[in-house]
Amino acid sequence: MSTDTSPPSDEQTPSRAELAQRIDELEAQLAAATDDDEQPKMSIISTKGTLDMAYPPLILASTAAAFGYEVTVFHTFWGLEILHEERSKNLQLSSVGNPNMPVPNAIAALPGMDSVTTKMMEKKIDDNDTASIEELIDTSLEMGVEFQACQMTIDLMGYDEDDFFDGVTVGVGAATAIQDMAESDIQLLV
Repeated sequence: MSTDTSPPSDEQTPSRAELAQRIDELEAQLAAATDDDEQPKMSIISTKGTLDMAYPPLILASTAAAFGYEVTVFHTFWGLEILHEERSKNLQLSSVGNPNMPVPNAIAALPGMDSVTTKMMEKKIDDNDTASIEELIDTSLEMGVEFQACQMTIDLMGYDEDDFFDGVTVGVGAATAIQDMAESDIQLLV
């Protein structure tokens, strides 16, 4: 093992001008290598409006945006409830037909059980300091995620465009969603 700590001789040390030239060459090579790189795109279709199904599209969208993806989430039918400012505060968790629910279906079918299981899930969300639906929407919008509200569903459900969170794109049709999916690197149906 060598213990020589003397500086390298002048023959080995490049000059500032040589270093600057080498940096310029490397930056030019990097620019040429990344010129063709486009921002990756993710398209999500959100069709469910229950509490447990509100989180997956929001978490996937915000995470993809954090990784530099251009993200759109098209909300249609019950998925539109997630973007509805008032209705999103009261999303329910269905206890019937959910095999992972800690309640047998015979009991889950009793009146009021959806409220009980919803309260159980909301407590878990609070206890784990998980972000709320509103917080995830706000964060996603700040990160550039485009939330789209299906116009046909808005008309069908009799919603007013002012019912949705600020920043939600309204008036979007299926043709726009399909075009967005066709241009995306990742397409998800949630």
